[in-house]
Amino acid sequence: MRRDLVVRYAPFTLSLIVGAALWEIGGRYTSAAFLVPLSETLVRLEQLVQSGELVRQTLSSLALFFVGLGLAALVGAPAGLALARWPALRRALDLYIMILYATPMVALIPFILSLMGFGFAPKVLVVFLFAVFPILYNTVEGARSLKPELIEVARSFRSSEWALWRDVVMPYTLPFAMTGLRQAIGRALVGMIAAEFFLSSTGLGQLIMTASQNFDTGGLFAAILVIVVLGVGLMRLGRAIELHYARWRV
Repeated sequence: MRRDLVVRYAPFTLSLIVGAALWEIGGRYTSAAFLVPLSETLVRLEQLVQSGELVRQTLSSLALFFVGLGLAALVGAPAGLALARWPALRRALDLYIMILYATPMVALIPFILSLMGFGFAPKVLVVFLFAVFPILYNTVEGARSLKPELIEVARSFRSSEWALWRDVVMPYTLPFAMTGLRQAIGRALVGMIAAEFFLSSTGLGQLIMTASQNFDTGGLFAAILVIVVLGVGLMRLGRAIELHYARWRV
C-alpha cells in the first residue's frame, strides 16, 4: 500500500519541487518589478497572515464565492430540470439563455454597477452569472439523456408526476448536475475576482490591486498563490462530490 502511494504521488511531488525551484531561480535573476523568488513570496505571505489582513480578506472573498455559487446551484439545477422536462419552455427560452451564456460576463459588470451600485449584492450577481450556466447546461443534458423506457416503466406503475421527478428524473440527473457544479467552481472564482476588481474593492481582489499599485510584487504573488490554493482545493472537493454521486464513472 505504501509503495502504491509513493508511485501514485511521486510524479506530482516531483513536478511541484521542479516548479518551486524554477520559480525560486527565475525570481532571483528577474527584475523584482515582474517576479520575486518563491522564498520572498512566502515571507510576504507570512507577514500578511500575521497582520490578519490575509485572513480577513480571504474570508470576505469566500463569503462572496459561496453565496454566489450556492445561488447558482439553487437556480441552475431546478431550471435545467424544468427546461429538459418541458420542451415548449426550452424552445421559448433557449435563445435568451444562449445569448447570455455567449456574452462575456465581464462586459455586463458596468451594467450591473449602474443598475445596482456598489455593495455585496451586485458582486454576488456577478459570481452567480459566471457560475450558473455550467450547472444549467449539464443538468439539461443529463435530464434529456434519460431513457424513455425508464419513464414508461414508472408510468406503468402509475407514478404521479412528483413521484416521477423524485424517484427517476432527479436521481438520474444528479451526477450531471454535480459535474456542472465542479465546472462552475472555477468560473465562480473568476467571477469573484472580477467582481472585486471592478465593483467595490474587497477581499483578495483588493489585496492584488493594492499590491500592484504599491509595486509590492511579493504581496501580489502571495495573494495569487492563495487564490491558486483555494481553486485547487475547491476543485478537488467538487471532484470528490461528483464521484460520490457518480461512482460508476470511476
